[in-house]
Amino acid sequence: MMTLHSEVQQVESSLYISSLKIHQLPEKLLMKVFSYIKHQDYGKLARVCKKWRMIVYSTQLWKNVSLRPEYGGLHVNNIEILMQLIGIRFGNTMQTIELPSELITAPVLHELSNKCPILKNMTLDFSNAMQLHDFNDLNSFPCNLRTMCICLSEVIFLEGFMRRIYSCLSSLEVLHLIGTFEMSTEAEEDIYEVVNIGKIKSHTPNLKVVNLYGISFIDDSHIELLTSNCIHLETLALNFCLRVKGASFKTLLQRCKKLKSLLLQHTGVEDEHMKNAPWESSVVTELDLTSTELSKECLENILLRIPSFTYLGLGYCEFFTDRILEALVQRGKLNQLKAIDISYTNALSENTIYKLIQKHGGQLTGLMLSGKPKLTENFWLNVIPLLKNIQICVLGTANGWFLKIQSRVHIDQIIEAFAQNCPKMLRCEIQWDPDTIRFSDKSSKFIDHIRLRCPYMKSFTLSDGEYYEMVKSNFERADRKKVVRTTTNYCTSIVSLLNDYSDLLFN
Repeated sequence: MMTLHSEVQQVESSLYISSLKIHQLPEKLLMKVFSYIKHQDYGKLARVCKKWRMIVYSTQLWKNVSLRPEYGGLHVNNIEILMQLIGIRFGNTMQTIELPSELITAPVLHELSNKCPILKNMTLDFSNAMQLHDFNDLNSFPCNLRTMCICLSEVIFLEGFMRRIYSCLSSLEVLHLIGTFEMSTEAEEDIYEVVNIGKIKSHTPNLKVVNLYGISFIDDSHIELLTSNCIHLETLALNFCLRVKGASFKTLLQRCKKLKSLLLQHTGVEDEHMKNAPWESSVVTELDLTSTELSKECLENILLRIPSFTYLGLGYCEFFTDRILEALVQRGKLNQLKAIDISYTNALSENTIYKLIQKHGGQLTGLMLSGKPKLTENFWLNVIPLLKNIQICVLGTANGWFLKIQSRVHIDQIIEAFAQNCPKMLRCEIQWDPDTIRFSDKSSKFIDHIRLRCPYMKSFTLSDGEYYEMVKSNFERADRKKVVRTTTNYCTSIVSLLNDYSDLLFN
């Protein structure tokens, strides 16, 4: 009788749930549902009924707000309205805000300081500024920030503004200074130091993560200034800072004993400076040298002196050779390796790469091996079963690469290998173009397999063409509409496997 009674209760409960309407849901559950909806659509929700209007206007749904419309944020063209929103809508619960230059004014910053006591993350976007507002009256600023991101302009000098806020930056642990590398042209232009790095470091002794991205004026003197006061530094990202040569790295490693991650993608680092740094006494385990021009001797020197690696980026390093990789494996430098990028490394042979994966493939969560035409079907069918824990994988050769593949790649077998062996896959990119791959009438069956057996897949990137359309329609029929992407619009990377990735994010 007890069993029968329990079954009756379950049936009654399921019938109740199936007949439940959305307006009957508890407020807490509705609020959770609404939290996944963009702020731009809240006005429509507020017009449905009084209950929804009350929930939408609750401060609990306005913890993280972007006011940069070009990045998907709200468009506010009236500062008076923004002031009212800060006091009424944002208030005590706001944790993150992004402001474009036209909204960065003394009254707005005063209001944020006074009405948002737990504000922790702030982005100030001056990148499109034509001129600054007057900050002579600025006498208060949020003083409990953990993260600050400042998007710099090429010509707008920020020292007048920064002078007013230096005293409020002592709590910062994460600092992003974002330059204009992506907006610059090849033409030579005057380069201005639009923000004073030396003064910033004097007021930020607690920095753990510093990201200086694509800033034209940053050089080794600025890095040396940072090291003099930021002894707690754990991650330093200097990607696309072309004037950084490495002359400051000796001081950096001597002073910043906690530095674990050093990201130097597309910097101007030079052999002699890199050799002079005391790598053997550092605790650096994450190193990115992608698109640098270090020689074979230099790469061998520094990589073999670093105690061990968990993350190693060497894409487009043409002098990274079999000898160096073999030495890294033999000396146990890669025993803790989790992610590696060796794309477009012409000096590496198929046999040496296979030996690396044979020994360490089971521990890898990220592998980038694109731009290597000799690594085709047979190689990957042997390698994929070794990648049991892989989460991110990039393979294939993009259309137009200098050495075309002579034979076509049977894509179905590779897809099936991933489905059978890589259940933890999050992101996969296959760069072979439609002229290189071949598939059959049974391909849809193999696509079903990878969709079902890799349930955590967030991104499946393919070259545009007939096969891409087939995969896309398959995932869309299963209501997974944003998973399949093209290499034209999306580029997969292993950077999300960095230890401080969440703190390195910016837009």
